[in-house]
Amino acid sequence: MALIEEVQHEKATPEVPMIRQVLGPAPFDTDELAEEICNEVDYSFKMTKEMAEANTAGRPVRVYADGIYDMFHSGHARQLMQAKLVFPNVYLLVGVCDDKLTNKMKGRTVMNEKERYEAVRHCRYADEVVQNAPWFLDEDFIERHKIDFVAHDDLPYSAAGSNDLYKWLKDKGMFVATQRTEGISTTDVIARIIKDYDMYIRRNLSRGYSRRDLNVGFMKEQKIKFQEKYETLKDKSKELLVKMEDKGQELLRNWQEKSAEFVDNFLEMFGREGTIKHWIDSSKAHLVRAISPTRQLDSDDEEDSASGLSPTPPSDDESSPTPPSDDESSPTPPGDGDDEEEDGVNSNDQ
Repeated sequence: MALIEEVQHEKATPEVPMIRQVLGPAPFDTDELAEEICNEVDYSFKMTKEMAEANTAGRPVRVYADGIYDMFHSGHARQLMQAKLVFPNVYLLVGVCDDKLTNKMKGRTVMNEKERYEAVRHCRYADEVVQNAPWFLDEDFIERHKIDFVAHDDLPYSAAGSNDLYKWLKDKGMFVATQRTEGISTTDVIARIIKDYDMYIRRNLSRGYSRRDLNVGFMKEQKIKFQEKYETLKDKSKELLVKMEDKGQELLRNWQEKSAEFVDNFLEMFGREGTIKHWIDSSKAHLVRAISPTRQLDSDDEEDSASGLSPTPPSDDESSPTPPSDDESSPTPPGDGDDEEEDGVNSNDQ
């Protein structure tokens, strides 16, 4: 059961309490708590929109909104939010039609009445849920629940004998309009499911439901299973192709990097100023030196000249030859020396 506490709204006067639900789902209209709240409401005067907007009635404004709320979605929640916020201090009653009336007036629902009741009472904007709500509102229903205003979209809803079911409420000033949420409705959601019917059948079969649970024939079941295997194989093939493509891109990048490195190394080795040319030139130089040392000296001189070096000048001793001595410069006259040698020989003989 929900817990109720009294809080002050920012636009409320100090003597006007604002009741809101702070814990648990909203009570049903037949619950003791909801009946106590209803009995405490002073319904002896007519609530006007001016009083509701100014919050001068001395109590929360009781606003009623109704619907089927099958497959409760964001469009339903937005409708209840608008009804809750239409005035500063609102107690929102939400009417939900039962299965019998709904099937008669509109058709079969996806969710049964109990599921729809529970979906609505767990919405944060609902303060109370009215079960077995009527399709047409009348004075007796309005007075029994002490309703001040009815919130609904402003489109005219026709019925037998009336072009607008809410005209009498509009004439009494008890109607407030809400806006429909475009792009979302129970009919749209069901249409999406029907559109992807086979996909949802496959999903539920894979989750353990039998074909009897899903009201599917044997041949349909086999066809769906085959399609599921085909889709699985197709997805795996796509994944494999993506992986192969990624691997191919990686190999191409590696090849480009390696090829660039190979070209650089080739140019460094065989280029115009590469290692091979220096090695050949060096080998030629060594071979020339080995065959012709003189040419080596000449080449060394040429290298020195090319490098800007001048040959070493000769020393004084090397440039100025030593003058001959007197003995060397004055040769012995012929005959004098021979006579002396002969005299010496003769003296020895003697």
